[in-house]
Amino acid sequence: MRDARPAELVLGSVQLGLAYGAANRTGMPSHGAALKLVHRAAEAGITKFDTARSYGDSENRLGEALEAHSGIRTVTKLSPLAELAPGASREDVREAVDRSVWASLLALRRARLDCLLLHRASHMFDFNGAVWERLLEHLEDGTVLCLGVSVQNPAEALAALNCLDVRHIQMPFNLLDWRWCESGVIDRIRARTHLTVHARSVFLQGILAADDASVWPRVDGVNSPDLVSFLAELARQFERHSTADLCLAYARGQDWIDGVVVGMETENQLDMNLRLSARPPLPPEDCAEIERRVPRVPAQLLNPAEWPK
Repeated sequence: MRDARPAELVLGSVQLGLAYGAANRTGMPSHGAALKLVHRAAEAGITKFDTARSYGDSENRLGEALEAHSGIRTVTKLSPLAELAPGASREDVREAVDRSVWASLLALRRARLDCLLLHRASHMFDFNGAVWERLLEHLEDGTVLCLGVSVQNPAEALAALNCLDVRHIQMPFNLLDWRWCESGVIDRIRARTHLTVHARSVFLQGILAADDASVWPRVDGVNSPDLVSFLAELARQFERHSTADLCLAYARGQDWIDGVVVGMETENQLDMNLRLSARPPLPPEDCAEIERRVPRVPAQLLNPAEWPK
């Protein structure tokens, strides 16, 4: 949003390749339904699509659906490289990186990757830096046009921000998430020019938009019925149509966020998110007021990887 425009809606496609999300009641869509959803999104003006090598069929479905559309930019993520042993040789690491890059190019039906993120932030330093070294070579030869990192927590974000070759950061963020401001990450982002920031998890795997306490994880110190009621009342006070509207408007109102990644598996969800993103974001003063009001939730709630199974 640093060009004074509200953060744009980015279609997240993990649900198109996997059955994913705590509030996902429909599962992974069929091949035809997924292609239709992506076609409709592109025709509606969405120009950014987020995916990853590890998102099942997602890259293949995006590649097929978007092949005929121009002006589209895809952001994908390197394989987690789970096949590599901790002491893997430099050559083995480079070959694993290459396999992931070529597979993404083939699946997305692209001659080059618009933007490639590390799916594991630690891979910037793991294997004596061989992963990042190889990606920089792909950047140099034009196979990849932009490099970045998908981060999970403030420590990973701060490490990524120390690297000037990182031009794109994707991070979880929502109106309950106090970690980024307290750690200084937001100030560091604002100080970086030529950096694109995409926020994901604005609905926290769908639980914030569900208006249903039963889909919330059981985390100590979290009273989910009270939080559902609180968020609904907050939406009413700030004249938003729903809690989902409040969450999206809050994220799109941040002056340091360029895009908001929202996962969708149905056309109804696409229609809803298009309607919500057509509404004005919250102004800075409303965002600040919300930050003063929201309760401080346990950090465990903010990281789905730490939710009880």
